[in-house]
Amino acid sequence: MTGKQYIACDLGAESGRVILGSLSDKGTFTLEEVHRFTNGAANVDGTLRWEGQRIFEELKRGLREVAARGVPVASLSVDSWGVDYVLFNEREPMLSPPYHYRDSRTDRTFSAVLEKAGKERIFAETGIQFMSINTLYQLIAELEDNPESVEAADSFLNIADYFNYRFSGVARAEASLASTTQIYNPKTRDWSAALIRKFGFPKKVFPPIVDSGTRLGPLTPELREETNLPGVEVIATCSHDTGAAVAAVPAADGEDWAYLSSGTWSLIGVELPEPLINEGALEHGFTNEAGFGGTTRFLKNIVGLWILQESRRDWAERGQELDYAEINRLAEDAEPFRSLIDPNAGPFLKPDDMPAKIAAFCRDTGQPEPETPGQFGRCILESLALLYKQSLEAVEELTGRKISTLHIVGGGCQSALLNQFAASATGREVLAGPVEATAVGNLLIQAIALGDLNALADLRRVVRDSFPIQSFAPQKPAEWAEAFERFSNLNFTKTK
Repeated sequence: MTGKQYIACDLGAESGRVILGSLSDKGTFTLEEVHRFTNGAANVDGTLRWEGQRIFEELKRGLREVAARGVPVASLSVDSWGVDYVLFNEREPMLSPPYHYRDSRTDRTFSAVLEKAGKERIFAETGIQFMSINTLYQLIAELEDNPESVEAADSFLNIADYFNYRFSGVARAEASLASTTQIYNPKTRDWSAALIRKFGFPKKVFPPIVDSGTRLGPLTPELREETNLPGVEVIATCSHDTGAAVAAVPAADGEDWAYLSSGTWSLIGVELPEPLINEGALEHGFTNEAGFGGTTRFLKNIVGLWILQESRRDWAERGQELDYAEINRLAEDAEPFRSLIDPNAGPFLKPDDMPAKIAAFCRDTGQPEPETPGQFGRCILESLALLYKQSLEAVEELTGRKISTLHIVGGGCQSALLNQFAASATGREVLAGPVEATAVGNLLIQAIALGDLNALADLRRVVRDSFPIQSFAPQKPAEWAEAFERFSNLNFTKTK
């Protein structure tokens, strides 16, 4: 093993970052954030879009800042959220600004598709949980609303793979990101020919799929000159941010652990050797996404800190600026279990006026309405923790595994309060960290691709040796058990 540097371009719903990672000769790893920029939805003629070209310019700026440090860099890779995509052809690198998954265009296509094809058939083909944001329903909306764009396109690529293409000139769909589309068959590890035929998608727009950790090729000559980064190879690691984060879970061998990638979304599940596609998985809303090394991320995608993020934004617009540390402090001091919500209820999936939606939910279910940021924060965090318990119990039922440890990774694990709530609600030890799991997974998969590490077990050993991990034990079991019974028996129907 040799000391090397790698670049992760980590794209999230709120921000994007260019991060330099260094693997020492002793097998320890360090990170440096070189460039950060804001990200988010832009309103374009009444639609929600991503500013694709601006994101690309910001990534190039970050690469130039890395080059200015004068350190030799071996490779780079981009990771992002799933489902969204870019249409392009040889002449036009972006036929239109890519749609944001929260755009309302799939509201009509989602129900129509399920009626036409049936949940059972789609799930049998893909093993993916049903969410209106999935690429399947977006592409159907694209065919209906913008057939000329689809006709003009040579291909589509999901977001991270698209920027890997812009860097390397090689258009490939990486398996972990392709698996979020609900057009990917995890058994054949290829696009679902049955669904492509069923919905009349043109075959030409579906790019070849490659495994996680595939070397795409060098940075294009134009970008080598523009960024001043010679000798850098572009690698498709786990292009899906959760895939990269799960690779960086610092677990040892065994099957008694689950993971929670905590951020805007909460993704909770286990790592399986193969997909689990059956009636139980469909009924409980679980999904089978591709993981590093041919593994399956058997997980449930549930609303996460998005509800708190949107509440904070609403308070700021009303003149009450609060950072997350202050919200957590206020929540810790608030009355326990005063009000609970179902974080997955329909109104919470859309932006704007989140505190009013929470208050309406509590009013409709006969609970006191939160009135202060502390009460809102406590309501959100306690409800998320109880949802984690519900999800873990379903994991155990479906897989036959007994989960004793929950690894929480990602930005959300910075909330010690939520970590403690998760331990107490689930009755399991919580191990929190690393915060930068997505970037770490991205960077260390690059190291495996280049032969600087051997396998996933080596990657996880490096993570355990390099980053602090906090432990949280369950507390107040009787109080949390009573709260879970209340949570399970709430009448959610009025709010969905």
